[in-house]
Amino acid sequence: MKLAPQHRIYICFFLFAVSMGALLARMPDLQSSLGVDRSELGLTLIGAAIGALISLTFASRIIARLGARTTAFITVLGTSALLATIPWLASAPLVFLILILEGLLAGALEINLNVEIDRIEAQLGRGVMNRAHGFWSLGFFLTAFVASGIRQAGISMQLHLLLTFTFVTIVGIWAISGMKNAPERPQHDEQKAPLIALPTWGLLPLCVIGIAAFLVEGAGIDWSAIYMRDVFASEPFVGGLGLTLFTFFMAGARLFVDPQVDRYGARAVAAVLLLLAAIGVIAVWAAPYPYVALIGFSLMGAGCSAVYPLAVSAAAQRTDRPAHVNVAALGQMSFVVFFLAPPLLGFIAEHAGIKTAYLVCLPLIVYALFCIRSLKGKSQSARHVAEAEKQPSRVPV
Repeated sequence: MKLAPQHRIYICFFLFAVSMGALLARMPDLQSSLGVDRSELGLTLIGAAIGALISLTFASRIIARLGARTTAFITVLGTSALLATIPWLASAPLVFLILILEGLLAGALEINLNVEIDRIEAQLGRGVMNRAHGFWSLGFFLTAFVASGIRQAGISMQLHLLLTFTFVTIVGIWAISGMKNAPERPQHDEQKAPLIALPTWGLLPLCVIGIAAFLVEGAGIDWSAIYMRDVFASEPFVGGLGLTLFTFFMAGARLFVDPQVDRYGARAVAAVLLLLAAIGVIAVWAAPYPYVALIGFSLMGAGCSAVYPLAVSAAAQRTDRPAHVNVAALGQMSFVVFFLAPPLLGFIAEHAGIKTAYLVCLPLIVYALFCIRSLKGKSQSARHVAEAEKQPSRVPV
Protein backbone atom coordinates (compact mmCIF):
# COMPACT_ATOMS: atom_id res chain seq x y z
CA MET A 1 0.00 0.00 0.00
CA LYS A 2 1.36 3.41 -1.02
CA LEU A 3 1.17 5.95 1.79
CA ALA A 4 1.27 9.71 1.33
CA PRO A 5 3.97 11.47 3.42
CA GLN A 6 1.46 13.00 5.82
CA HIS A 7 -0.15 9.61 6.43
CA ARG A 8 3.17 8.20 7.67
CA ILE A 9 3.39 11.06 10.17
CA TYR A 10 -0.21 10.40 11.23
CA ILE A 11 0.67 6.77 11.96
CA CYS A 12 3.75 7.75 13.98
CA PHE A 13 1.68 10.08 16.17
CA PHE A 14 -0.91 7.32 16.56
CA LEU A 15 1.63 4.69 17.60
CA PHE A 16 3.33 6.96 20.12
CA ALA A 17 -0.04 7.66 21.73
CA VAL A 18 -0.89 3.95 21.80
CA SER A 19 2.34 3.22 23.67
CA MET A 20 1.86 6.00 26.21
CA GLY A 21 -1.88 5.46 26.53
CA ALA A 22 -1.45 1.78 27.41
CA LEU A 23 0.69 2.69 30.42
CA LEU A 24 -1.37 5.71 31.49
CA ALA A 25 -4.57 3.67 31.38
CA ARG A 26 -2.96 1.31 33.91
CA MET A 27 -1.95 4.06 36.36
CA PRO A 28 -4.10 2.63 39.19
CA ASP A 29 -2.45 -0.78 38.68
CA LEU A 30 1.04 0.75 38.51
CA GLN A 31 0.40 2.65 41.73
CA SER A 32 -0.68 -0.55 43.46
CA SER A 33 2.24 -2.62 42.15
CA LEU A 34 4.81 -0.03 43.25
CA GLY A 35 3.12 0.46 46.64
CA VAL A 36 3.26 4.28 46.49
CA ASP A 37 0.75 7.03 47.23
CA ARG A 38 -0.44 9.59 44.64
CA SER A 39 2.28 12.10 45.49
CA GLU A 40 5.04 9.47 45.22
CA LEU A 41 3.59 8.19 41.95
CA GLY A 42 3.65 11.73 40.56
CA LEU A 43 7.29 12.18 41.58
CA THR A 44 8.15 8.90 39.88
CA LEU A 45 6.53 10.02 36.64
CA ILE A 46 8.57 13.23 36.63
CA GLY A 47 11.43 11.22 35.12
CA ALA A 48 9.79 11.56 31.72
CA ALA A 49 9.74 15.35 32.11
CA ILE A 50 13.45 15.44 32.90
CA GLY A 51 14.32 13.38 29.84
CA ALA A 52 12.03 15.39 27.58
CA LEU A 53 13.48 18.70 28.78
CA ILE A 54 17.03 17.55 28.03
CA SER A 55 16.04 16.26 24.61
CA LEU A 56 14.01 19.31 23.63
CA THR A 57 16.92 21.54 24.62
CA PHE A 58 19.77 19.78 22.85
CA ALA A 59 18.39 17.34 20.27
CA SER A 60 17.33 19.61 17.40
CA ARG A 61 20.70 19.55 15.60
CA ILE A 62 21.03 15.78 16.07
CA ILE A 63 17.57 15.29 14.56
CA ALA A 64 18.44 17.51 11.60
CA ARG A 65 21.55 15.38 11.00
CA LEU A 66 19.80 12.00 11.35
CA GLY A 67 16.78 12.90 9.23
CA ALA A 68 13.10 12.17 9.70
CA ARG A 69 13.15 8.44 8.89
CA THR A 70 16.01 7.40 11.20
CA THR A 71 14.76 9.61 14.02
CA ALA A 72 11.26 8.16 13.67
CA PHE A 73 12.57 4.59 13.86
CA ILE A 74 14.57 5.31 17.01
CA THR A 75 11.93 7.35 18.81
CA VAL A 76 8.66 5.60 17.91
CA LEU A 77 9.92 2.06 18.50
CA GLY A 78 12.27 3.05 21.33
CA THR A 79 9.62 4.76 23.46
CA SER A 80 7.30 1.78 23.09
CA ALA A 81 10.04 -0.66 24.09
CA LEU A 82 10.95 1.33 27.20
CA LEU A 83 7.34 1.76 28.32
CA ALA A 84 6.76 -1.99 27.92
CA THR A 85 9.46 -2.72 30.51
CA ILE A 86 7.86 -0.62 33.27
CA PRO A 87 5.28 -3.19 34.47
CA TRP A 88 8.13 -5.63 35.13
CA LEU A 89 10.00 -3.25 37.45
CA ALA A 90 9.57 -3.68 41.18
CA SER A 91 10.57 -0.25 42.48
CA ALA A 92 9.71 3.37 41.82
CA PRO A 93 13.39 4.48 41.37
CA LEU A 94 13.83 2.01 38.50
CA VAL A 95 10.64 3.26 36.84
CA PHE A 96 11.96 6.80 37.28
CA LEU A 97 15.19 5.95 35.42
CA ILE A 98 13.37 4.22 32.56
CA LEU A 99 11.08 7.21 32.20
CA ILE A 100 14.07 9.54 31.88
CA LEU A 101 15.24 7.49 28.88
CA GLU A 102 11.70 7.44 27.49
CA GLY A 103 11.48 11.21 27.87
CA LEU A 104 14.71 11.68 25.91
CA LEU A 105 13.19 9.82 22.97
CA ALA A 106 9.76 11.44 23.37
CA GLY A 107 11.20 14.94 23.15
CA ALA A 108 13.09 14.07 19.96
CA LEU A 109 9.95 12.47 18.53
CA GLU A 110 7.99 15.64 19.26
CA ILE A 111 10.44 17.84 17.36
CA ASN A 112 10.83 15.46 14.44
CA LEU A 113 7.16 14.80 13.72
CA ASN A 114 6.01 18.40 14.18
CA VAL A 115 8.69 19.83 11.89
CA GLU A 116 7.97 17.23 9.21
CA ILE A 117 4.21 17.76 9.26
CA ASP A 118 4.74 21.54 9.04
CA ARG A 119 6.90 21.11 5.92
CA ILE A 120 4.38 18.72 4.39
CA GLU A 121 1.62 21.20 5.24
CA ALA A 122 3.52 23.89 3.32
CA GLN A 123 3.69 21.61 0.27
CA LEU A 124 0.03 20.65 0.43
CA GLY A 125 -1.14 24.23 0.74
CA ARG A 126 -3.71 23.34 3.39
CA GLY A 127 -3.79 22.62 7.10
CA VAL A 128 -2.99 19.10 8.33
CA MET A 129 -1.21 19.89 11.62
CA ASN A 130 -4.33 19.47 13.75
CA ARG A 131 -5.25 16.28 11.91
CA ALA A 132 -1.80 14.86 12.64
CA HIS A 133 -2.24 15.60 16.34
CA GLY A 134 -5.75 14.18 16.00
CA PHE A 135 -4.19 10.78 15.35
CA TRP A 136 -2.25 11.19 18.60
CA SER A 137 -5.58 11.72 20.36
CA LEU A 138 -7.22 8.91 18.39
CA GLY A 139 -4.49 6.57 19.61
CA PHE A 140 -5.17 7.57 23.21
CA PHE A 141 -8.92 7.15 22.74
CA LEU A 142 -8.73 3.68 21.23
CA THR A 143 -6.17 2.60 23.79
CA ALA A 144 -8.28 3.92 26.67
CA PHE A 145 -11.38 2.22 25.30
CA VAL A 146 -9.63 -1.13 24.87
CA ALA A 147 -7.79 -0.81 28.18
CA SER A 148 -11.04 -0.38 30.10
CA GLY A 149 -12.17 -3.79 28.88
CA ILE A 150 -8.74 -5.31 29.41
CA ARG A 151 -8.62 -4.13 33.03
CA GLN A 152 -12.18 -5.35 33.64
CA ALA A 153 -11.19 -8.77 32.25
CA GLY A 154 -8.29 -9.00 34.70
CA ILE A 155 -5.52 -9.16 32.08
CA SER A 156 -2.16 -8.32 33.62
CA MET A 157 -0.40 -5.03 33.00
CA GLN A 158 2.71 -6.92 31.83
CA LEU A 159 0.88 -8.79 29.06
CA HIS A 160 -1.08 -5.69 28.08
CA LEU A 161 2.02 -3.57 27.43
CA LEU A 162 3.89 -6.44 25.78
CA LEU A 163 1.10 -6.85 23.22
CA THR A 164 1.07 -3.08 22.71
CA PHE A 165 4.80 -3.06 21.96
CA THR A 166 4.38 -5.91 19.48
CA PHE A 167 1.64 -4.01 17.63
CA VAL A 168 3.67 -0.77 17.56
CA THR A 169 6.75 -2.58 16.23
CA ILE A 170 4.93 -4.28 13.35
CA VAL A 171 2.96 -1.23 12.23
CA GLY A 172 5.85 1.15 12.87
CA ILE A 173 8.33 -0.73 10.68
CA TRP A 174 5.76 -0.81 7.85
CA ALA A 175 4.91 2.89 8.07
CA ILE A 176 8.35 4.39 8.73
CA SER A 177 10.30 2.37 6.16
CA GLY A 178 9.08 4.52 3.25
CA MET A 179 9.46 7.88 5.01
CA LYS A 180 11.50 10.62 3.28
CA ASN A 181 12.60 14.06 4.44
CA ALA A 182 10.23 16.81 3.34
CA PRO A 183 11.90 19.93 1.82
CA GLU A 184 12.66 22.71 4.28
CA ARG A 185 10.76 25.97 4.11
CA PRO A 186 12.74 28.32 1.83
CA GLN A 187 13.13 31.14 4.34
CA HIS A 188 15.06 28.85 6.70
CA ASP A 189 17.60 27.50 4.22
CA GLU A 190 20.44 29.87 5.06
CA GLN A 191 19.91 30.18 8.80
CA LYS A 192 22.23 28.40 11.18
CA ALA A 193 20.58 26.54 14.03
CA PRO A 194 21.87 27.27 17.56
CA LEU A 195 23.21 24.45 19.68
CA ILE A 196 20.59 24.96 22.40
CA ALA A 197 16.94 25.74 21.60
CA LEU A 198 15.60 28.37 24.02
CA PRO A 199 12.38 30.41 23.76
CA THR A 200 12.62 33.99 22.48
CA TRP A 201 10.47 36.86 23.73
CA GLY A 202 8.33 36.61 20.61
CA LEU A 203 7.75 32.92 21.26
CA LEU A 204 6.67 33.26 24.91
CA PRO A 205 2.94 33.91 24.23
CA LEU A 206 2.84 30.71 22.17
CA CYS A 207 4.56 28.91 25.04
CA VAL A 208 1.83 30.04 27.45
CA ILE A 209 -0.84 28.76 25.08
CA GLY A 210 0.93 25.42 24.73
CA ILE A 211 1.48 25.08 28.48
CA ALA A 212 -2.22 25.67 29.20
CA ALA A 213 -3.25 23.04 26.65
CA PHE A 214 -0.79 20.45 27.89
CA LEU A 215 -1.63 21.00 31.56
CA VAL A 216 -5.29 20.29 30.80
CA GLU A 217 -4.29 17.30 28.66
CA GLY A 218 -2.02 15.92 31.34
CA ALA A 219 -4.71 16.36 33.99
CA GLY A 220 -7.29 14.55 31.86
CA ILE A 221 -5.10 11.71 30.66
CA ASP A 222 -2.97 10.97 33.73
CA TRP A 223 -5.44 11.33 36.60
CA SER A 224 -8.95 10.76 35.24
CA ALA A 225 -8.99 7.03 36.07
CA ILE A 226 -7.70 7.64 39.60
CA TYR A 227 -10.15 10.55 40.01
CA MET A 228 -13.13 8.35 39.14
CA ARG A 229 -11.89 5.61 41.46
CA ASP A 230 -11.16 7.84 44.46
CA VAL A 231 -14.08 10.28 44.19
CA PHE A 232 -16.89 7.97 43.08
CA ALA A 233 -15.48 4.45 43.79
CA SER A 234 -16.24 3.53 40.18
CA GLU A 235 -15.75 0.08 38.70
CA PRO A 236 -12.73 -0.28 36.36
CA PHE A 237 -14.83 0.06 33.19
CA VAL A 238 -16.76 3.12 34.39
CA GLY A 239 -13.59 4.58 35.86
CA GLY A 240 -11.91 4.29 32.48
CA LEU A 241 -14.73 6.20 30.78
CA GLY A 242 -13.24 9.51 31.92
CA LEU A 243 -10.09 8.86 29.92
CA THR A 244 -12.08 7.34 27.05
CA LEU A 245 -14.39 10.35 26.68
CA PHE A 246 -11.56 12.82 27.15
CA THR A 247 -9.53 11.29 24.33
CA PHE A 248 -12.59 10.69 22.11
CA PHE A 249 -13.59 14.35 22.08
CA MET A 250 -9.98 15.46 21.77
CA ALA A 251 -9.48 13.23 18.75
CA GLY A 252 -12.76 14.25 17.13
CA ALA A 253 -12.02 17.96 17.46
CA ARG A 254 -8.47 17.64 16.13
CA LEU A 255 -9.47 15.50 13.15
CA PHE A 256 -12.12 17.95 11.93
CA VAL A 257 -11.01 21.41 13.10
CA ASP A 258 -8.54 22.28 10.30
CA PRO A 259 -11.26 23.61 7.91
CA GLN A 260 -12.60 25.79 10.72
CA VAL A 261 -9.13 27.20 11.33
CA ASP A 262 -8.77 28.00 7.61
CA ARG A 263 -12.17 29.70 7.65
CA TYR A 264 -12.26 31.57 10.96
CA GLY A 265 -8.59 31.83 11.88
CA ALA A 266 -6.51 30.18 14.59
CA ARG A 267 -7.21 32.98 17.06
CA ALA A 268 -10.99 32.54 17.10
CA VAL A 269 -10.81 28.75 17.21
CA ALA A 270 -8.33 28.79 20.10
CA ALA A 271 -10.54 31.19 22.08
CA VAL A 272 -13.58 28.92 21.77
CA LEU A 273 -11.58 25.82 22.68
CA LEU A 274 -9.97 27.39 25.74
CA LEU A 275 -13.38 28.47 27.01
CA LEU A 276 -14.65 24.89 26.62
CA ALA A 277 -11.63 23.65 28.57
CA ALA A 278 -12.35 26.12 31.39
CA ILE A 279 -15.98 24.98 31.63
CA GLY A 280 -14.84 21.35 31.68
CA VAL A 281 -12.35 21.96 34.50
CA ILE A 282 -15.04 23.65 36.59
CA ALA A 283 -17.44 20.75 35.95
CA VAL A 284 -14.87 18.17 37.11
CA TRP A 285 -14.03 20.22 40.20
CA ALA A 286 -17.67 20.71 41.22
CA ALA A 287 -19.07 17.34 40.02
CA PRO A 288 -21.59 15.88 42.52
CA TYR A 289 -22.24 12.79 40.37
CA PRO A 290 -20.11 10.64 38.03
CA TYR A 291 -21.97 11.71 34.89
CA VAL A 292 -21.17 15.38 35.58
CA ALA A 293 -17.48 14.55 35.88
CA LEU A 294 -17.64 12.57 32.63
CA ILE A 295 -19.20 15.58 30.88
CA GLY A 296 -16.41 17.71 32.32
CA PHE A 297 -13.73 15.36 30.99
CA SER A 298 -15.41 15.45 27.57
CA LEU A 299 -15.33 19.26 27.50
CA MET A 300 -11.71 19.28 28.69
CA GLY A 301 -10.75 16.92 25.87
CA ALA A 302 -12.47 19.02 23.21
CA GLY A 303 -11.17 22.24 24.75
CA CYS A 304 -7.47 21.38 24.78
CA SER A 305 -7.62 19.49 21.47
CA ALA A 306 -6.28 21.83 18.79
CA VAL A 307 -4.76 24.56 20.98
CA TYR A 308 -1.24 23.11 21.06
CA PRO A 309 -1.14 22.21 17.32
CA LEU A 310 -2.18 25.81 16.53
CA ALA A 311 0.72 27.07 18.64
CA VAL A 312 3.11 24.64 16.91
CA SER A 313 2.03 25.88 13.47
CA ALA A 314 2.58 29.50 14.53
CA ALA A 315 6.01 28.65 15.97
CA ALA A 316 7.11 26.70 12.87
CA GLN A 317 6.08 29.55 10.57
CA ARG A 318 8.14 32.17 12.40
CA THR A 319 11.05 33.40 10.29
CA ASP A 320 13.45 34.43 13.06
CA ARG A 321 14.99 30.95 13.40
CA PRO A 322 14.82 27.52 11.71
CA ALA A 323 11.51 25.72 12.23
CA HIS A 324 12.95 22.82 14.24
CA VAL A 325 14.54 25.27 16.72
CA ASN A 326 11.31 27.18 17.37
CA VAL A 327 9.31 23.96 17.62
CA ALA A 328 11.88 22.55 20.07
CA ALA A 329 11.80 25.73 22.16
CA LEU A 330 8.00 25.67 22.27
CA GLY A 331 8.13 21.99 23.17
CA GLN A 332 10.44 22.70 26.11
CA MET A 333 7.88 24.93 27.74
CA SER A 334 4.74 23.00 26.87
CA PHE A 335 5.49 19.35 26.15
CA VAL A 336 7.40 19.06 29.43
CA VAL A 337 4.29 20.34 31.27
CA PHE A 338 2.50 17.26 29.95
CA PHE A 339 4.98 15.21 31.99
CA LEU A 340 5.12 17.65 34.91
CA ALA A 341 1.34 17.55 35.35
CA PRO A 342 1.39 14.14 37.12
CA PRO A 343 3.73 15.17 39.97
CA LEU A 344 2.19 18.63 40.31
CA LEU A 345 -1.39 17.40 40.39
CA GLY A 346 -0.43 14.35 42.43
CA PHE A 347 1.13 16.52 45.13
CA ILE A 348 -1.93 18.77 45.25
CA ALA A 349 -4.29 15.78 45.20
CA GLU A 350 -2.48 14.19 48.12
CA HIS A 351 -2.65 17.31 50.29
CA ALA A 352 -5.77 19.19 49.12
CA GLY A 353 -7.86 16.55 47.37
CA ILE A 354 -7.95 15.41 43.77
CA LYS A 355 -10.86 17.70 42.89
CA THR A 356 -8.87 20.74 43.94
CA ALA A 357 -5.96 19.56 41.79
CA TYR A 358 -8.04 20.04 38.65
CA LEU A 359 -8.87 23.63 39.61
CA VAL A 360 -5.16 24.50 39.25
CA CYS A 361 -5.61 24.42 35.47
CA LEU A 362 -8.11 27.29 35.45
CA PRO A 363 -5.83 30.35 36.02
CA LEU A 364 -3.46 29.22 33.27
CA ILE A 365 -6.33 28.77 30.81
CA VAL A 366 -7.44 32.35 31.53
CA TYR A 367 -3.87 33.61 31.02
CA ALA A 368 -3.67 31.74 27.70
CA LEU A 369 -6.81 33.55 26.52
CA PHE A 370 -4.90 36.82 26.81
CA CYS A 371 -2.09 35.40 24.64
CA ILE A 372 -4.12 34.24 21.63
CA ARG A 373 -3.32 37.43 19.71
CA SER A 374 -0.04 35.73 18.83
CA LEU A 375 -2.04 33.31 16.64
CA LYS A 376 -3.33 34.09 13.14
CA GLY A 377 -6.59 35.98 12.82
CA LYS A 378 -9.33 35.39 10.27
CA SER A 379 -7.90 37.72 7.60
CA GLN A 380 -4.43 36.18 7.87
CA SER A 381 -5.79 32.63 7.49
CA ALA A 382 -7.92 33.62 4.52
CA ARG A 383 -4.90 35.20 2.82
CA HIS A 384 -2.85 32.05 3.50
CA VAL A 385 -5.53 29.87 1.89
CA ALA A 386 -5.84 32.19 -1.12
CA GLU A 387 -2.09 32.11 -1.71
CA ALA A 388 -2.00 28.32 -1.36
CA GLU A 389 -4.77 27.89 -3.93
CA LYS A 390 -2.64 29.64 -6.55
CA GLN A 391 0.07 26.97 -6.24
CA PRO A 392 -0.39 23.32 -7.26
CA SER A 393 0.03 20.72 -4.56
CA ARG A 394 3.25 18.70 -4.85
CA VAL A 395 2.39 16.04 -2.28
CA PRO A 396 -0.11 13.24 -3.02
CA VAL A 397 -3.20 13.20 -0.83
